[in-house]
Amino acid sequence: MSEIFVHETAEISEEAKIGTGTKIWGQSQVRENSVIGDNCIIGKGVYIDFGISIGKNVKIQNYANIYHGSKIEDDVFVGPGVMILNDKVPRSVTSTGELKGENDWKTGEVLIKKGASLGARSIILPGVVVGEYAMIAAGAVVTKDVPDYGLVMGNPAVLKGSVCKCGKKKCGDGEC
Repeated sequence: MSEIFVHETAEISEEAKIGTGTKIWGQSQVRENSVIGDNCIIGKGVYIDFGISIGKNVKIQNYANIYHGSKIEDDVFVGPGVMILNDKVPRSVTSTGELKGENDWKTGEVLIKKGASLGARSIILPGVVVGEYAMIAAGAVVTKDVPDYGLVMGNPAVLKGSVCKCGKKKCGDGEC
């Protein structure tokens, strides 16, 4: 059975669960109560907030940020600098001017389904579901759900077609 590799500069909470064969590279942070599946690769400088669920065979590239309320299923690719966000109305203080505490946040959830790919520097807003094997173009700002095998691009992201399981533009029946 393959061991877990954690770079000496990574910060992993003792309350996180890391699957076998997973590699976590330098300066990454995995917060409490997060679960990372088997055979994942977590690149340099990745931030995984508390309570995150990540499936198996997931590759998260350098400097991606995944915030509380996110779930990533198996076989997902998360490109460099991707932001998976959880607050549509971010403020540092309450309406009365008090610094917001943990109970003042209204967390929006994000679900990234099996086999999806999130291009470099894409931004996924809260309340979004990215469908199975969907493809998000680099730099896209995803504000709405993406269908299974959907290809979206732009700001805001719009549906531009569909892709096969292999990631290429759809060949017809979805088989490559």
